[in-house]
Amino acid sequence: MAPSTKTVLIPIAHGTEPLEAVAMITVLRRGGADVMVASVETQVGVDACHGIKMVADTLLSDITDSVFDLIVLPGGLPGGETLKNCKPLENMVKKQDSDGRLNAAICCAPALALGTWGLLEGKKATGYPVFMEKLAATCATAVESRVQIDGRIVTSRGPGTTIEFSITLIEQLYGKEKVDELLSVLLVRPNPGEEFTFTELNQTNWSFEDTPQILVPIVEQSEEVEAIALVDILRRAKANVVIAAVGDSLEVVGSQKAKLVADVLLGDVAEKLFDLIVLPGGLNGAQRFASCEKLVKMLKKQAEANKPFGGICASPAYVFEPNGLLKGKKATTHPKVSDKLSDQSHIEHRVVVDGNVITSRAPGTAMEFSLAIVEKFYGREKALQLAKATLV
Repeated sequence: MAPSTKTVLIPIAHGTEPLEAVAMITVLRRGGADVMVASVETQVGVDACHGIKMVADTLLSDITDSVFDLIVLPGGLPGGETLKNCKPLENMVKKQDSDGRLNAAICCAPALALGTWGLLEGKKATGYPVFMEKLAATCATAVESRVQIDGRIVTSRGPGTTIEFSITLIEQLYGKEKVDELLSVLLVRPNPGEEFTFTELNQTNWSFEDTPQILVPIVEQSEEVEAIALVDILRRAKANVVIAAVGDSLEVVGSQKAKLVADVLLGDVAEKLFDLIVLPGGLNGAQRFASCEKLVKMLKKQAEANKPFGGICASPAYVFEPNGLLKGKKATTHPKVSDKLSDQSHIEHRVVVDGNVITSRAPGTAMEFSLAIVEKFYGREKALQLAKATLV
């Protein structure tokens, strides 16, 4: 390990908010931190919120004597309560504080954990809106900032603020130069908190019977934030989302080594019809998608049936373009691979919908991408309700 490498602990539990946990894991790893994901349960696999399964690197009980530069707590219920009630974690966080090292928390965790443990007394802190009264009751000064720094404690509000939160933690660990480097890759929203928008051409009604049936394939080195944002937001909207692993194992290791678990193997649903097939990106992940004949066949069948399909990051460039799926369509993709699109007229747009095709750019656009899908299926009002609930 290089001397400048910073160590980070992210504890997770049953009922942890997966988008917060995964975004923290991946952004901090992209920034160069050595991130340890530790389950506070008795097994490394946890059932996070929204039916999403995650696998930790280790058990917290095996590393209680370890020292970290940063301990950061995700939210979600009942995960936040479980973290609060984990005495070994409380002891680690309190020692972190007394030793002058960084602690951070998001969503319900500032109030439930840091506040309950007495670490926020006299400090400015923020959290998920419904926990602000509880936060104030811990003798903290509750503020509505998206991210709040007070001394060696950093707090934030919820899923939609997690990338900003993680970027702030990178700055605390490594400085502004590293932040600027990450921003060019992640494409964080320039106007966080403002109403989300997207570009639409050739407006088409996306129809479904009863409940939208949506397929989200994942493969080794898929971009984790993009995958989890899709599943998290679309399941919040009550769509039936199937996570399908391309390969022979349900457990998939993403581009930043976060461990996710699919619902099924792609082969198990290859003959099923979906209202939408939508691909996360990741440079290597997208190339793996492109080499999967079964998936390409499903996408072509989707296009022939005039049914919606979409992709974010490198997937439009590596999967859709070479297979003629963007013919006559406007699309966007990650800046690093945008030269692969034959029509580059819309590559600066964060989310583009052209008829039945939806494309987007990067982890930092994943929430807008997911909400645009919600809007296409359920309407603007529903999408705005979800945006407010997730603090996009």
